[in-house]
Amino acid sequence: MENTAKQQHNHGPGRSSNLYQIGKWGAIAIIGFFLITEHTAHVIQVLPYLLLLACPLMHIFMHHGHGGHHHHHHADEKETK
Repeated sequence: MENTAKQQHNHGPGRSSNLYQIGKWGAIAIIGFFLITEHTAHVIQVLPYLLLLACPLMHIFMHHGHGGHHHHHHADEKETK
């Protein structure tokens, strides 16, 4: 009987992280809903700045897609000279 009082309830390694993710996304959804419904005028005022901010952020985070600024033709240029 002593063991039943001290038993630990192990729900597995992923259960707490799944609950955390559900809670996080639920809170983001609630905050987003109230931000849009109650503060629409403020959100609309910020949209042009978000568009301007999107350009450099897309350049920084998506620049790796075409190889960056690394030039791989240096060896070919030396051979042709």
